[in-house]
Amino acid sequence: EQIHAIGLAEVTRIHGEMQGVMNQVEFDGDLQAFFAFLNTDSQFYFTERQDLLDGYHALRDVIEPNAPRLFKTIPKAGYEIRLVEPFREKSASAGQYRGASPDGSRPGVFFATAYDLSARPRWAMESLFLHEAVPGHHFQGALTLELDERPRFRQFGGYPAYSEGWGLYAESLGRDLGAYTDPYQYFGKLNAELWRAIRLVVDTGLHYYGWTREEVLEYMYANSAVAEARAVSETERFMAIPSQALAYKIGDLKIQELRARSEEALGDGFDIREFHAQVLDAGELPLGVLEARIDRWIEAGGI
Repeated sequence: EQIHAIGLAEVTRIHGEMQGVMNQVEFDGDLQAFFAFLNTDSQFYFTERQDLLDGYHALRDVIEPNAPRLFKTIPKAGYEIRLVEPFREKSASAGQYRGASPDGSRPGVFFATAYDLSARPRWAMESLFLHEAVPGHHFQGALTLELDERPRFRQFGGYPAYSEGWGLYAESLGRDLGAYTDPYQYFGKLNAELWRAIRLVVDTGLHYYGWTREEVLEYMYANSAVAEARAVSETERFMAIPSQALAYKIGDLKIQELRARSEEALGDGFDIREFHAQVLDAGELPLGVLEARIDRWIEAGGI
């Protein structure tokens, strides 16, 4: 019930921020009309698969040079950008990250889905790249693999609220990394965050309140700019994997809370690069353990 309520509150808050973007681009209409415009106007969509791939490579050239502004530790492992293979693209999410091999023989891979380009808006690209690649899952996953002095379960085990929470938190760093200069891309960031808030509502709706598949789809269409292909695949994912969809927003809210706590406690002594090192350099942790780690760091004066 608490998680459902958090989701509803976050949906309302993010809708308010979306209204600010609508005002910025001088859109004449309500939020539903804006969703329809973003889902149908040809300016927001590629017609060729290669253009989607090239777009992500161009984005990489913008984001990566700015990463040292926020991070003192950069992973040793590299990563590639590829399109999802045709044999699995119909059921794949918009993007996903496959980790590098522990021995360094194989880089990580950011996979982008090019199936049905009419469901892959350009305005969603920046937030997706930040989540799956840099500084999201690639930074978090590759740095964890470098903890070779830790027990193997620490290297290869995982806590979805931490890893997916980090991925969503990484999306919030876009402006400091050179992204979101286009208001439509910032809307994409808001829509991605909105999607994670919606997940809190519909996952608990399905598995606690007894919602039907159709009720979930109806809620998605009413509250976000989502195309049918994605809405259906995501709904069926939530049906098949109860609670996984809760990890993103709950983890992000905790990391944001810990950052705000650190900034308030440390004042001028707060260093964002040190904070990110504290979050990442111990590998994946349960949120309670992460909170205790940050509290000890604050008590030590942020050093």
